[in-house]
Amino acid sequence: MKARIWGCRGSLPTPGPRTLGFGGNTSCVSVELDNDALVVLDAGTGIHELGLRIEPGDSRPIHVCLTHLHLDHLEGLRFFAPLWRPESEIHIWGPPSPVSPLFERIARSFSPPLFPIRLSDVPCSLSFHDVPGGEWQVGPARLLAEPVIHPGPTLGFRVDGGGRTLAYIPDHEPFLGGEHGGRASDWLSGYAVAAEVDVLVHDAQYTADEYASRVGWGHSSIDQTVRYARAAGARRLVLFHHDPLRSDDELAALRDRAAVLWGAGGRPPELAEEGMEIRL
Repeated sequence: MKARIWGCRGSLPTPGPRTLGFGGNTSCVSVELDNDALVVLDAGTGIHELGLRIEPGDSRPIHVCLTHLHLDHLEGLRFFAPLWRPESEIHIWGPPSPVSPLFERIARSFSPPLFPIRLSDVPCSLSFHDVPGGEWQVGPARLLAEPVIHPGPTLGFRVDGGGRTLAYIPDHEPFLGGEHGGRASDWLSGYAVAAEVDVLVHDAQYTADEYASRVGWGHSSIDQTVRYARAAGARRLVLFHHDPLRSDDELAALRDRAAVLWGAGGRPPELAEEGMEIRL
């Protein structure tokens, strides 16, 4: 199983010289499963470049797993090249809603005046699925999605393939109700997704000082992210969903802070960056 990061910025795309090192595209991570299927985690602007790399005629089914429908996780879908190829088979998975089906919720961004072509008119073979209540199979891998703390229905995803596991929780505020103190780790939001994974890709948008004025916004401070990864028993932590105002130099300083917080034992936390490959 191999993962690749195509976008790791939060909230809005941030092109420019201050973000060239780690990238300015919004959330998108691909996971290749032994050439049998392609899982795409979120459809931020990073999915555009991924789509350009998928050759016409590639017959693999593509499974786009949306953590939630905020625009920074959906805005690239309209420009995903396989969507416009009749031979493509694309499955879109997302959080269920008692109000309207997934197709209708996504279709709002595929309609005039926001976009000239309606979702019902795209030429590929397109299917929509509410995530199930337990694990499901995609090619040779097992997937699990669980609700996590973030405004609006939001999921974290776990991908298990070839005896290795990757968890993806890009928007998450697990300590909104306070520190978990002496309570069992499985009390934590998203624990079933993150527990004992080989790689945890997790929201780390704020410094501790910034978080104090942003409680309830749905994101974590770097300190909280490290504590969460340690409590979940993750073996490797990749810091994700970088604040749009954060420069490359400022991100490097956050990485250094995370390394101090992580302490001895195991691989220190890493910063997600566009083009980064994660081999499991």
